[in-house]
Amino acid sequence: MRSGQWAAWAFLAPIVVYLAVFYAYPLFRNVELSLRDYTVRSFVQGDAPFTGFTNHAKVLSDPSFGPTLWHTVGFTLVSLAFQFAIGLALAVFFAKHFHLSATLRALFLVPWLLPLIVSASTWSWMLNSDSGVVNAVLRAIGLGSVNWLTSPDWSLWSVTIANIWIGIPFNLVVLYSGLQAVNPDIYEAAALDGATGRQQFWKVTLPLLRPVSAVTLLLGLVYTLKVFDIIWIMTKGGPSGSSTTFATWSYRLGFGNLVPSFGPGAAVGNLLIVTALAFGLVYIRAQRRRDLT
Repeated sequence: MRSGQWAAWAFLAPIVVYLAVFYAYPLFRNVELSLRDYTVRSFVQGDAPFTGFTNHAKVLSDPSFGPTLWHTVGFTLVSLAFQFAIGLALAVFFAKHFHLSATLRALFLVPWLLPLIVSASTWSWMLNSDSGVVNAVLRAIGLGSVNWLTSPDWSLWSVTIANIWIGIPFNLVVLYSGLQAVNPDIYEAAALDGATGRQQFWKVTLPLLRPVSAVTLLLGLVYTLKVFDIIWIMTKGGPSGSSTTFATWSYRLGFGNLVPSFGPGAAVGNLLIVTALAFGLVYIRAQRRRDLT
């Protein structure tokens, strides 16, 4: 092997070791957990019997699976839609480079910079049924109050609103960077051809932002699927499982019960991994088709 190849392997080795230790091994262990009947004793001693896909079948036949799937899909799609729409609107707004635009743009990064436990605790206080500022405003304008965190009808909406607020800065930053790469001459040419501002947005901005938008939505999807902190801090998946998603269900099965169910909890985690992987492969395939055309 030539010296150049040894050098290449030497530079590559740290990232390979990192990926193997912190990604490949945990993934392997999660798959193994889902294929065995682990208890606390067998988890320590490592002699859990092999059960195949019994844990997966148990999860799929559980009465909680259907509602949890619906909550996960609704939470993910609503969060992505509003995060992307609001982030894109703000990116277009700040692209005008008006006075203090940089300062205001920096302030919008605050939700992204705060620790999740701080953001979730703040939203829990704001949406508190008795002393929350949101209900105080609603009562002041004569709309009454809402049990945001304790009502089965509103708990999922509450955590979704908090997650949208936290995710907007990420969409703003990425989409704003994409807008900066668009040649201003294209907009000038469109204006000379008589295109209005709305037509320029739909015919110029959105098509040119398509690659950046795809990456933003894919990363947002992967992040939102695994959101745990916000939901657990605000509602713990309740009341009565009304805000439970796959992430919180997996945690509750594995660690939240008096008698932990490590196997079914790992099986739910596998569902999240497979879902994120499937969307990632769809994105890669779409990008390859786009590059070929």
